[in-house]
Amino acid sequence: MKKINLLLVTLTLILLSNPLLAQQDIFGNWLMYFGTNKIADDWSIHSEVQYRNHTIEPVNIEQLLLRTGVNYHFNKSTVFTLGYGYIASHDFESEQTAPESRESRIFQQLILINKIGRVKLEHRYRVEQRWVNSDYKNRLRYRLMAFVPINKPTIEAGTFFLGVYDEIFMNTKQTYFDRNRLYAALGYQINNITQVQVGYLRQQVNAFGKDYVQFAVVFNPDLRKKEE
Repeated sequence: MKKINLLLVTLTLILLSNPLLAQQDIFGNWLMYFGTNKIADDWSIHSEVQYRNHTIEPVNIEQLLLRTGVNYHFNKSTVFTLGYGYIASHDFESEQTAPESRESRIFQQLILINKIGRVKLEHRYRVEQRWVNSDYKNRLRYRLMAFVPINKPTIEAGTFFLGVYDEIFMNTKQTYFDRNRLYAALGYQINNITQVQVGYLRQQVNAFGKDYVQFAVVFNPDLRKKEE
C-alpha cells in the first residue's frame, strides 16, 4: 500500500509541476471510478463515474460521465451488460456553468476474456443508442485490452501490472470514423476487490488529437448476502 501511494503522489507532483501541461492542447486529466458488484451468482451491477478535465489540473471540466448497468455472467470469461449513461460536456473555459451538451445513452455490451500465457486479453464489444441534445445517433465500439502482471504470475493482491488497450469508435452513418483511443497504464492490485491505475490516453477524434493523464480506482465488493 505504501508503494502505490508513493507512486501516485510522485507522478502527480511531476505532472502538476510542469506549467505547460495546463494548456488545453497539451494534456487533459480523467479521474475515474469503476465498480462491479455481485448481487447473485450470475448477476452484478456496474457503476462508473468519470470526471474529465480539459487541463491536467482538475479545475476545468470537459465532461462528467455517469454510467450504470446490469451484468449477466455466462461464465468467468463471458459477460453481457445492458446499461445507461449520462454525459454532460463543457466547452473549454466556458463562461457558463451549465454544460453545452447533454447526452443520454443506452448501451449493450459483450466482454470476452481469454489468456495467452501470463497475459489476460479482454475483448469488449459495445453498441450505443445516443440522444445528444436533440440528435439521435448510433455508435459501435470495439476495445482490445491486455493485462500483464509484473511481479507475480497472475494479478492478485500485491501485484503490479501493465494495462494496455486500443479502442475504435464507429458511427453507423457518415462520418463513419468517430474516434480512436490508445491507452497504457501501470496498475496495482491492492486486495481482492480494490485496484488502482495511473495511465496515459491518446484520443484521436477525426483530425484532432489530445493526450490525457488518467487516475482510476476499481472497487468490486460482493453485495450478496452471506449465509450465517
